[in-house]
Amino acid sequence: MNGVISKLVRNAPATRAYSLILLALGTLIIFFLLPLLIMLIISFAQRDTYGGIKHIVDWSVYIKSLQWVNNYIRSLDPLYLEIYFRSLWMAITTTVLCVLIGYPMAYFISLKVRPSIKNTLLTLVVIPFWTSFLIRTYAWIIILRSEGLINNTLMALGIIHAPIETLLYSQFAVMLGLVYGELPFMVLPLYASIEKLDLSLLEAAKDLGANNFWTFWKVTVPLTMPGIAAGIVLVFIPTIGMFITPDLLGGAKSILVGNLIQNQFVIARDKPFGSAICFGLTSFVLFLLIFYARYTTKKEKAVFV
Repeated sequence: MNGVISKLVRNAPATRAYSLILLALGTLIIFFLLPLLIMLIISFAQRDTYGGIKHIVDWSVYIKSLQWVNNYIRSLDPLYLEIYFRSLWMAITTTVLCVLIGYPMAYFISLKVRPSIKNTLLTLVVIPFWTSFLIRTYAWIIILRSEGLINNTLMALGIIHAPIETLLYSQFAVMLGLVYGELPFMVLPLYASIEKLDLSLLEAAKDLGANNFWTFWKVTVPLTMPGIAAGIVLVFIPTIGMFITPDLLGGAKSILVGNLIQNQFVIARDKPFGSAICFGLTSFVLFLLIFYARYTTKKEKAVFV
């Protein structure tokens, strides 16, 4: 009996680890893989007259007629391709702007301020998360509209004599809202990566004759590449599927793929077509993540070998 108890005690850490692994796998399957599987199945169906899923009488005839890929073929229409390219361009531009703005912010917070001020600045970075993203987006409408804060301030200073009508409901407004919303997701992983820097390596680079620029480019950037990669992933993926910001700040001319998917489910009530677009977008993002992960791994090995 004592031997059995001793064996159970010795195996307790392994049992606990397996339990945590099974719990994590179960969570991923239920909340991530299962919805994707349901969406994939619906994407091969057809919309009925009243916006539901059309019942297939003869699956063999349905599959042989290639009607099950109609939604994917329809999603490649030039009208939708323009929306895809616009979404990709907006996501890439937003990510680049977040890197260009977020890296100096994270670098300054990590290395250039006293520890007592550092926590205050980090709090300012995360304060927007305390308010609903929808409310913060509505706040930009108040700021950018014709009678908003920017136009009223510029007119009060005499810089302009009439409101600027193109601030709101334009791609500029959408880009501004996207960068504002996603910037903290870039700053935080960059801060965590820069905070772990070994400053003696920077001093060694300067001792070997490198100036500030080459020290930053050849030492700081490669060592903080994991933070850059994490920030890019955290910004790019939500941005390419965003629908709230383009819907509220962009107007009809700035529709992105997220708005297209939303319209199919809510307005057009074409769930199979919306599922096809959504699954195509998911596959595209997954492919980009795999490609970028392999590229980043090769670059890191090339730098440190």
